[in-house]
Amino acid sequence: MTDILDDAALGTGVRPSFQQVVSLPGGTVVGYEALARWPHLDGAGPLEVFAHAARTGTLDALDSECIRRAAHGALEGSSTPGMLLLINCEPTTAHPDLADGALAAAADTFHLMFELTERGLLDNPRALLRKVDALRSRGFMIALDDIGAERDSLALLDIISPEILKLDMGLVQNQPDDIQARTVAAIIGHHERTGATILAEGIETDLHLEQALAYGATLGQGYLFGHPGALSTVPDVRALPSWAPRAPEPTGRSVFDLATPGLAVRTVRKQTLHELCRHIERLALTADSTPIVLATVQNDRYFDGATLDMYTQIAQRSPLVVVFGEDVPAEPEPGIRGVSLSPSDPLSSEWTVLVLGPDTAAALIAREQPDGHPHLDDGDRRFESVITFDRDRVAAAARSLLARLPDGAAG
Repeated sequence: MTDILDDAALGTGVRPSFQQVVSLPGGTVVGYEALARWPHLDGAGPLEVFAHAARTGTLDALDSECIRRAAHGALEGSSTPGMLLLINCEPTTAHPDLADGALAAAADTFHLMFELTERGLLDNPRALLRKVDALRSRGFMIALDDIGAERDSLALLDIISPEILKLDMGLVQNQPDDIQARTVAAIIGHHERTGATILAEGIETDLHLEQALAYGATLGQGYLFGHPGALSTVPDVRALPSWAPRAPEPTGRSVFDLATPGLAVRTVRKQTLHELCRHIERLALTADSTPIVLATVQNDRYFDGATLDMYTQIAQRSPLVVVFGEDVPAEPEPGIRGVSLSPSDPLSSEWTVLVLGPDTAAALIAREQPDGHPHLDDGDRRFESVITFDRDRVAAAARSLLARLPDGAAG
């Protein structure tokens, strides 16, 4: 079986199967999602194949072959120009190769949207952001899969900002508990802020359809509309929502320079700044939906005592906590990722705390003023600072910091 899995993990024998995407509530077919299947494998499904590829280092090759086969299959089936074509891709694999003729043709023919799988969204945030930027720079749009199955996908909604939000079937097929209710509220809130389209998976009964509509879904998938197979129905693109491709988001080496233009900058002493930081950090501890927390602390000597205790508490509930500063170790405490900076790095003079989640967006962003008074006590050092609750600014600052993480930084 291992030899067969080795071959499958390179893409050998993969065949695309297409599941209808329909408009709701009417059920008009507007496109398809391409699913990777291995008909010759006995008892091994896609999850097992992709897990084996990750273990054996062939994930890039497997992902590329699945994408290529999906594009070929869509072009050869009962497709129509302008239909929605969802193609799954791993969050951190190599960028899709537009030199492949089928993929280039599919991109020119369809509304081609890459669907980021839920596997390992936060394993390598820097590679994830590179993947998102590469897709957007080529004019592709993005769907985020299985939102609600893992907390990682919720925490990254504002970082990835997908055009389609795919509700996990567990939300559609069950009455929500308090955790699921918070998830649904977060998805509806993101839709309201951004206009992203909500797509419900796993619609198998009229009750599931009713639930999907209650959650704001205007697109759907599930056995109620048909099982995966060949492209047998020509989609009606008139029922398809409209999307406008977006350019990659800017980043920068200085969070202060990126996120504070247009805001009132005030001068505060370090003692004051310290208490303001504590307020922002406490928001992370009390948020119903756990946020990601990113901080710059200038130097590791300032990341001790009560500050270290605070971040240790935050890490027990947050899906991602990262601290940047000179001499900061790779893992200051379990659950906290550290990034060491050089003294010449602009972040080394900045003191920042960012909290970003479905119902929380807050940041304190500060930069130390040049030292005109060398004999000041530590608590009297002056900083230029802003506090913002502007979600777009906080998300931009978070993207900039996540892009500074080393590749392969898994928590």
